[in-house]
Amino acid sequence: MDKDHSLRENLLALLLGSGLVSLGVIFFNQVGLLTGGTAGLAIFITKVTELSFGQVFFALNIPFYLLSAYRMGKAFTINTFVAVSIVSFAVDHLHHVIQISHIEPLYAALIGGGLIGIGMLVIFRHKMSLGGFNILALYLQERFGIRAGKVQMGLDCSIVVLSLFIVDIQLIALSILGAITTNLILAMNHKPGRYQPVVSAG
Repeated sequence: MDKDHSLRENLLALLLGSGLVSLGVIFFNQVGLLTGGTAGLAIFITKVTELSFGQVFFALNIPFYLLSAYRMGKAFTINTFVAVSIVSFAVDHLHHVIQISHIEPLYAALIGGGLIGIGMLVIFRHKMSLGGFNILALYLQERFGIRAGKVQMGLDCSIVVLSLFIVDIQLIALSILGAITTNLILAMNHKPGRYQPVVSAG
């Protein structure tokens, strides 16, 4: 794992970051909100198929491991695989330990988006990701200096807008608010070169 942190610190970050993201996704699912990235695609697909979020999220991330292994390294890829696996499992099984009977959509958008953003920030700072567009965003940040949060925000909002075909416009607006909340946290707190080494062009 990350050589800048101890094994205990990395394991704690992995569990805490993945747990926060999973809870944020649960908030979104509870009121029918969407999010961006591979998680957003996974939620979209679950709305039109019988597959669970965990199954789709895990499968969607598989192709991105090739880019991760090539550009970000073996350790980063393994850490990311574990983080994706935890989130996939947790979202599908958190109902065994937590039941939410009611939550206001606006609160779900803001707090759910915040939980996802903070969880991703924890994971990013320990040289891991949640796969998919996270890997692409981190690669562009390390290779070209483009902030991961800005890249992620653009991709996330695009995914949410595409969901206009299946989701009510009010929920779309709240979903965009949630995506903005998530990525503002990343844009303000995860800056190029501060927490991860620059990946060489070789």
